[in-house]
Amino acid sequence: MISANPDGPKGVTDADREGYNAGMAQMQTPTFNGPRVVALIVAAGRGVRAGRGLPKQYRQLADSAVLTHTLRAFLECGQVSVVQVVIHSDDVELYRLALGGIEPLSRVRVAEPAFGGSTRMETVRNGLAALDGLADPDDVVLIHDAARPFVSPDLIANAASCAALHGAAVPVLPVTDTVKRVDADGRVTETVDRDTLRTVQTPQAFRLGLIRAAHAAAVGAGRQDATDDGGLVEWAGLPLATFPGDLANVKLTTADDVVLAQQRMAAGRAMLTRVATGYDVHAFGQGDHVWICGVRIPHSQGVVAHSDGDVALHALSDAIFGVIGDGDIGLHFPPSDARWRGAPSDQFLAFACGRLKARGGVIDHLDVTLVCERPKIGPHREAMLNRLAEIAAVRLDQIGLKATTSEGLGFTGRSEGLAAFATVTVRLPEAKGEPYGD
Repeated sequence: MISANPDGPKGVTDADREGYNAGMAQMQTPTFNGPRVVALIVAAGRGVRAGRGLPKQYRQLADSAVLTHTLRAFLECGQVSVVQVVIHSDDVELYRLALGGIEPLSRVRVAEPAFGGSTRMETVRNGLAALDGLADPDDVVLIHDAARPFVSPDLIANAASCAALHGAAVPVLPVTDTVKRVDADGRVTETVDRDTLRTVQTPQAFRLGLIRAAHAAAVGAGRQDATDDGGLVEWAGLPLATFPGDLANVKLTTADDVVLAQQRMAAGRAMLTRVATGYDVHAFGQGDHVWICGVRIPHSQGVVAHSDGDVALHALSDAIFGVIGDGDIGLHFPPSDARWRGAPSDQFLAFACGRLKARGGVIDHLDVTLVCERPKIGPHREAMLNRLAEIAAVRLDQIGLKATTSEGLGFTGRSEGLAAFATVTVRLPEAKGEPYGD
């Protein structure tokens, strides 16, 4: 089980949390004084209609995974106090990477992920069960498809308000096309009156106790075929209200949907290229191995360091912190903090990449030069490249990795230690009101 809110490297101080809580209080919608609101994001599907590749909720839209965009939408809504995600048991690492794109202060509202079942109904039930201890029966739960990343703050707020008022409500859109009923041979048998027809979206909103009761009744009746939770409420004979949906709140179903979403996300968004460098050095000391690029390499010595002393990952982390003006590795992971004694440096780079992604940044290239007489880098180069690609969530062709010696000069030439130089190239969204150049 992974932790969505570990006591790990967040760079969050008590003062940060106090400021965050004050800011969140100001964000609360003044007109909504109803029950507490929690969000349940359904992200366990395989998305077979979206074609080969990653499940659609983990495919990239601009700077982040689809799921990351969806989570941001709910976390930016001040009404939502807890976000519960339900994922597939095979997607733990993909989920971790998607969560890395969320600002640490927002991430504290994301609960431990639950695991989905064999049907959507079972997946939602597992998510509802995971809310035990996090929400009360009178609280409002917003059940939303992870593959709807364009959900708006207004739609979320309307969903919460309608559920508080009616107990159960779903967003709907009028049917604008003519609707025909056809037989098995494709012949038209009837033109359906579209005036009373609606298509249904998510988030669907319910009092938590009500939707749990509807699911329990369905289980008791042996029903497993409901495609949405509003349908279960309707089947159970409970009142179901509607509120206006949003045409922009599209669900990504096919491969074409994903392409169109990528185009939509990129439209009108100026991206600036930034470059930054990082440097790190460690002296050799007692030990039998060194860590370089996240790979453990047997050696006659170790390094003197507070963490595991991975010069490459430290240099890359500093370069990424530098490119977004976010301090340096010592600021986020101070050597005075006992938590980082002997800590694996892959978490430092993953954290830095998460900070970059949270600002809408995209990594174009990572470049590392290692300087040492020994150990020899060549035999481990492929493993290093693969590990860097895994940690930073980039392709292998986006990484440069070289090694050189100092020709016997200096501390590296005397085999007293090793060093790393790193350069990162990224794209960041242009800040509004701050045009680049003349």
